[in-house]
Amino acid sequence: MIVGNRKEFQEIVGMLGSNRRVLLLGCNECVTVCGVGGEKEVGVLASELRIHWKTAGETFEVKEHTLERQCDYEYIDQVRGFVGDYDVILSMACGAGVQYVAEAYKTKLVMPAVNTTFLGVTLEQGVWSERCQGCGACILDMTGGVCPIARCAKSLMNGPCGGSSGGKCEVDKEVDCGWQLIIDRLTELGQLDRYEDIIPVKDWRSSREAGPRKRIREDLRL
Repeated sequence: MIVGNRKEFQEIVGMLGSNRRVLLLGCNECVTVCGVGGEKEVGVLASELRIHWKTAGETFEVKEHTLERQCDYEYIDQVRGFVGDYDVILSMACGAGVQYVAEAYKTKLVMPAVNTTFLGVTLEQGVWSERCQGCGACILDMTGGVCPIARCAKSLMNGPCGGSSGGKCEVDKEVDCGWQLIIDRLTELGQLDRYEDIIPVKDWRSSREAGPRKRIREDLRL
């Protein structure tokens, strides 16, 4: 799941500048689950904006609309009939959604109301934790299902480093050492001997070296 945080209100107001007609777009997917960009959050931000500009004695118009997804064109196209009525689009989706909306409406300024942070899991209600950086070359089979890229502060392919202590990371003593987690997991699986296998230096070309990545499934294309 993509996890994000809503930007501070004053930052959002600063981004909007002199624009007073705003189309506020939410997304029913990941940002709804992590409580930053769904229909409820759209309503809250819209109310904040209305109150802010009313208090300032200025005319302000905001239209609330939440799409099923902002990363699929078929949903983005649903606002085409009225998007021209507004100065800007303020998106509460992840960074991918913001960019795709901008691609769909090339003459309309699209702004992010959310800071996209990581791919993570739900630990408990209201708590999410990073698990994946989408590097494009998964080695979880070698590390007992624990990702050293996302879970180790230094993204070490062979660890731990010399700074970990008591199973905790030297960067933050409240954070579990990623490699201690890997060792513990391999022990639980009865595969600790795999820890002695040297993992090759990571080839980062599958990650970001060649620019934006694209995945094509010919069997799913129309």
